Amino acid sequence: MAHHSVSDLDSHRAPFGYARALGDYVMASPSSYHAVAAAAELLRGAGFTELRESEAWSDVVGRHFTIRDGALIAWVAPRGYRAGAGARILGAHTDSPGFKLKPKPTTVSNGWYQAGVEVYGGVLLNSWLDRDLRLAGRIVVRGENGELTQHLCATEAVARIPQLAIHLDRGANEGLKLDKQQHVQPIWGTGSAQDADVLGLLADMAEASVAPEDIVGFDVVLADTQKPELIGQRRQLLASGRLDNLSSVYAGLHALVEHAEELESASQISMLAAFDHEEVGSATRSGAAGPFLEDVLVRISAAQGESQDDYRRSLSESVCLSADAGHLVHPNYRGHHDPVNTPEPGAGPLLKINANQRYTTDAMGAGLWADACERAGVSYQEFVSNNNVPCGSTIGPITATRLGMRTLDVGVGLLSMHSARELAHVDDLHALSQVTGAFWRS
Repeated sequence: MAHHSVSDLDSHRAPFGYARALGDYVMASPSSYHAVAAAAELLRGAGFTELRESEAWSDVVGRHFTIRDGALIAWVAPRGYRAGAGARILGAHTDSPGFKLKPKPTTVSNGWYQAGVEVYGGVLLNSWLDRDLRLAGRIVVRGENGELTQHLCATEAVARIPQLAIHLDRGANEGLKLDKQQHVQPIWGTGSAQDADVLGLLADMAEASVAPEDIVGFDVVLADTQKPELIGQRRQLLASGRLDNLSSVYAGLHALVEHAEELESASQISMLAAFDHEEVGSATRSGAAGPFLEDVLVRISAAQGESQDDYRRSLSESVCLSADAGHLVHPNYRGHHDPVNTPEPGAGPLLKINANQRYTTDAMGAGLWADACERAGVSYQEFVSNNNVPCGSTIGPITATRLGMRTLDVGVGLLSMHSARELAHVDDLHALSQVTGAFWRS
């Protein structure tokens, strides 16, 4: 039998190029603030104009975006928009579970420099052990005139959470238990206490010249430095960090840029809403439970001369795809899944359903999703939890509750969700962007 390289077999297909581009976006996005900056750069290159929240909005028609901290909302408003027509929104989130730097972050123990971190979200702690990590996020600096400015910063591989040797814990393979305070503080160097300064390290890696003594605040996380890789016999699997939920953010970005010209002639507004802080409940000014989306919708409506009644009618006509990663059946733990609804890799993105409304999909939403998938030529799978395994939730219920618009929950199926390294099929990743484009164009 002849042996073929991946390039001979499959790599010419669109999903592979898409997966590589997604991997590049993940590497450019070690924090939610970097994810927004990378998205803004992509949007500017496609003719989108930034509208700052602090400025008056007069022309909202065409291609625009706005940023609030680690969240971004981008849209294409058609030239012939009819009052009350509403919006079609892809909702996603920019943050991922991990670790966040504490105040007074520098400690020294037995000659090791360590960084004090808090656990952020529902982390699979063991997956972060013995990985080469970087620090990334934003720092806030007070200038000579007292003005506060923020700067992105990101180190190279500098930190590691070392596991205890098995010689010192003979029962580790029978049940590893990690104390969140004692066992997950990363090491980032060695030396004397007077030379240790995590903030100095961040200042050196900031996007602009910054003195460590001028730093008055920081939002900094740990991120894995290992690059996303296409693995498997035919390289059909993408192994990567932060697929929950940059897989959804990038699907929206890709579809918005690819179809922007066509969407300028659509009947409704096409919008990507990428929120921060979903992994910790969304209850922030840049989270889905905050007013960001409502603020943008109200301002777009006002700039187009809609009345209050028009705006309320537009909400009734609007639909939000809450796009967040879901679960494929794990072949080693099949008993943790529903025995009938069994999502498999490469069989399409997920329509997520929950009787207790942890996901908001209803019958009408299921019909809209089926229609978008048919238009895109994409198959899809239904996900529902095993009754003995409570499911998580998403921004879907939050958006539906806050704004009253129809919302349905979808996403790409993964293995190892909330691990430092997750796994998805390239066909499913690409399909989500295809369906998003069809959802906006229908």
